[in-house]
Amino acid sequence: MKSELERFQLQHLSVLNDYLESYLSNLNGERTLKDAMLYSVSAGGKRIRPMLILAICCESRRKIDKDVYAVAASLELLHTYSLIHDDLPEMDNDDLRRGQLTNHKKFGQAIAVLAGDGLLTTAFECIGKTNLDDSIKATLMSALAKAAGPQGMVSGQVADIQGENKQLTLAQLQELHQCKTGALIDYSCYAGGVLSALSAAQQAELHQFAMSFGLAFQIYDDILDVVSTEKQMGKAVHKDQSEHKNTYPELMGLDGAYRQLDAAILKAQASLDILEKMGMKTELLSGFLDYFARRKIK
Repeated sequence: MKSELERFQLQHLSVLNDYLESYLSNLNGERTLKDAMLYSVSAGGKRIRPMLILAICCESRRKIDKDVYAVAASLELLHTYSLIHDDLPEMDNDDLRRGQLTNHKKFGQAIAVLAGDGLLTTAFECIGKTNLDDSIKATLMSALAKAAGPQGMVSGQVADIQGENKQLTLAQLQELHQCKTGALIDYSCYAGGVLSALSAAQQAELHQFAMSFGLAFQIYDDILDVVSTEKQMGKAVHKDQSEHKNTYPELMGLDGAYRQLDAAILKAQASLDILEKMGMKTELLSGFLDYFARRKIK
């Protein structure tokens, strides 16, 4: 029997994917560039970040219209840029992403860099083309730039690189991941709240949920790098240890990482309980936490 979230995904994921494909296909750009951009965006993936935006709108009884899909799509465009650049030889030097060749292995390094650049910049164009009020557009664009840029994801990526061959503390590792992974997840929840005109108190609790969910997401990814296979992950595994990256299993062992994962999930659920008391539905958001429960491997 499918969960509420699974039914929601079946309803909206294909629409989101169609929007992404149509948006990129209709750009007036060089064909090779568009092909490279579409190649990585169409590779699939969980679409967790844009689905969070859609779920929050649904829980808040905000109609999921074309403008909402556009905002969700813009985040996936930007997220995909980050994956293309992460995979480059200068960064993680990966050959596979989502079970297929990484962008630079398919199109060459120069085109991959430019495909990432194109996705990053057109993400903001995608928001700008909506029919949302200008004040909402400006709010979303500013928040997305902050989450993705030197005050968010990019700083986290730099900290990750500079932390190689160094032993970080738990607090330092958590701060790194709050930027590298948590910032875009936090933006997902914030954007959903802005589109749904949630109260400041609801937004504050959504932020707490996002921080806990983002932490759980990163811990789980670290765990999977240890216990999963390349076939299951669709990318190389066991790289973190060989490259001396700071991860939760590396810092506190696999059992300790699972304990940190469980604690983060409990904190996320506690935030949802508070949101429910504030009058917001939370069944879909609670379903996102099942991502860890259903796939937990020990």
